[in-house]
Amino acid sequence: MGKHAKPSGKGRPAGETGETGERGTTAFTGAVRARPLPLRSTVRLRRPVDIWHKPALSAVVALGIPDVTLLLLDRLDLILYTSAGAMCALYAHGLPYAARARTLPWVVLGMVAGLGVALTAASLTTSTVLLVVLASLLAAVHKTVCDATRIGPPGNLILTFIAASAFFVPQQIGQVPLHLALALGTGALAWLVCMAPSLVRPQGPERIATARALEAAAGLLRAEAEAESEAEAEAEADGAEPAGIAQAGVALARIAQARHTAAAAVNTAWHTLFLVPARTPEKAAARGGLERLLVRAESAWGGAGAGGERVNGQGAGAEAERLTGWARELRRGRALPEVTLSVAQADELAGIAVEAAATESASTETAHTGTDSAGAWSVGTASVGTVSSEGVGAEAAGARPSGPQVVGGAGVLRRPAPGRPRGLRVLRARLAPGSPLLPIGARVALGCVLAGWASMAVGVGHPYWAVVTAASIYQANTTLSWQRALQRTLGNLLGLVLFGALLPLIHTGPVAMVGLALVFQLGAEAWITRNYWLGSVCVTPMALLLTAFGTHLPARTLIADRWIDTVVGAAVGMACCVLVTNRRATDRIDSALERVVAAESAAHRLLAAGPAPGAEGVRETGWARDRLAGCLVELREAVDVAAGEWWQRALPEERIALAEQRGHRALSGLVGSGVTSAPAA
Repeated sequence: MGKHAKPSGKGRPAGETGETGERGTTAFTGAVRARPLPLRSTVRLRRPVDIWHKPALSAVVALGIPDVTLLLLDRLDLILYTSAGAMCALYAHGLPYAARARTLPWVVLGMVAGLGVALTAASLTTSTVLLVVLASLLAAVHKTVCDATRIGPPGNLILTFIAASAFFVPQQIGQVPLHLALALGTGALAWLVCMAPSLVRPQGPERIATARALEAAAGLLRAEAEAESEAEAEAEADGAEPAGIAQAGVALARIAQARHTAAAAVNTAWHTLFLVPARTPEKAAARGGLERLLVRAESAWGGAGAGGERVNGQGAGAEAERLTGWARELRRGRALPEVTLSVAQADELAGIAVEAAATESASTETAHTGTDSAGAWSVGTASVGTVSSEGVGAEAAGARPSGPQVVGGAGVLRRPAPGRPRGLRVLRARLAPGSPLLPIGARVALGCVLAGWASMAVGVGHPYWAVVTAASIYQANTTLSWQRALQRTLGNLLGLVLFGALLPLIHTGPVAMVGLALVFQLGAEAWITRNYWLGSVCVTPMALLLTAFGTHLPARTLIADRWIDTVVGAAVGMACCVLVTNRRATDRIDSALERVVAAESAAHRLLAAGPAPGAEGVRETGWARDRLAGCLVELREAVDVAAGEWWQRALPEERIALAEQRGHRALSGLVGSGVTSAPAA
């Protein structure tokens, strides 16, 4: 789930509401409960994100080329504008290269548009009060749009930092086109830098997504195996019933968390693969091999091994080690491993082959009428393998497929369920009236305005950093925002100390300043995945250096203004976060529960009636699984968000736990039936 501002996505035992561990009720009532804000986990370090080096190196290269060029031209005063486009290299590293090529231009255009608004405003007015208001409104737009599009880390932070800084840079209207052109040009450079790894590892992003799914599935198998071992040990012990009950509750909570993690990881992996085009046999074979691995990962839900046997005890441990080993091979860029599917999964291929043949036949007829039928390699819904009656027996016997099966000229690959909204329709739906994102946007706008004005009141002449601080602390709920406020305050303080210690080196000249800025950029990306405060230690001096290139303020003034802005922005922003409550976060649980219940009921009806024969049954049962998996992931996300709000109605913990248990049980039944498909949006 995200690097800078990602929800935890972790499951919890019934009766717990979040990090505070308070007890809820079994149903929504009119009672409102204030939840204390946590301190323990604020500075705790986590394991670094597995691909932190990719955005870090991309940003260093994209920033370094224009920085060195400006240094040679003695025009470091333009570094803010080139940095605007270059920092777009931090985005979209979780997407396959085909999708990344389409997404990054939108990021660049969004960056340039925000920069254009800021520079135009700065050239037309010198009213600090008005500039604070405009910067705050733009920060609110950045936050809501980034959350609605789910662009991923670093989210709105970079966009708001660049735009807020530009609002307070002296500007003439005639200079704006040149400065925007510089940002657009370095944005194009960032696109080239981010796409360059595709020449070396064209399947890198989808292999990493598949590896994460395999590791999550292995974690689920281990959790279930450990729970069973503990239960057997408790059954043999005497006189330890209370402790046994407590340990059983912990084990169930661990399994619930592992189930959600596996569901989310596999769901994300399927979405990633659906963004990978398969227009040639080679590309279809590569994608099909990854799909086979995901099919195997999905078997963890049903607890079925390659031969259909139950994989608990030693079987579960062996399967977990196998999945982990495959994930390791994917990350190292080695050849796709051999994957043996179960009898049920092999039988599925035969049904999918019928669908692929029918689709190819329809495509051929369409082509005869003059319509382009390109892209036939992406048709179908399953992975590669022999799908004739003889081939099914070979799969069941554990034979290795020789390549992508071609049925009538179409590759047998999965396709997503129909009816998913795309493009601007998704954005409109997520920002429609009643959206839980709108209160977050209101928090950002109000908090940034008040923080900027408060900074002005205490004597800071350019209070953009107070606006940036307030905008950066707003997360999905009050609890996460509180933690982010503390982390940013601590990180900025240490960053200012680091900047002060490096002043002798900084004063040696622009070469040292450029070098330090690039080092800080690398350090920020390396550390921010461990904890936000640790990354802020590097972000703060890097931001001060970017400011120093275009201004001539004394270092002491820069440090003092930055510290005042940080404290004021965090305090005022957090106060607005507490005052502007997000009651819609709890309402979202109601809707999510209804969708889970409906999807689970549909799944049980299909399981009771049995899938329809042929390709139609494959589609219906597979799409039922997709809807159920997507609804379960959405429910857990809604619970995590609502649980972190400090002033909310009590959560229906028992209803949530029961819905998740029944939903995962139905999901296991659908996976165990051997009918699998793509995740729903």
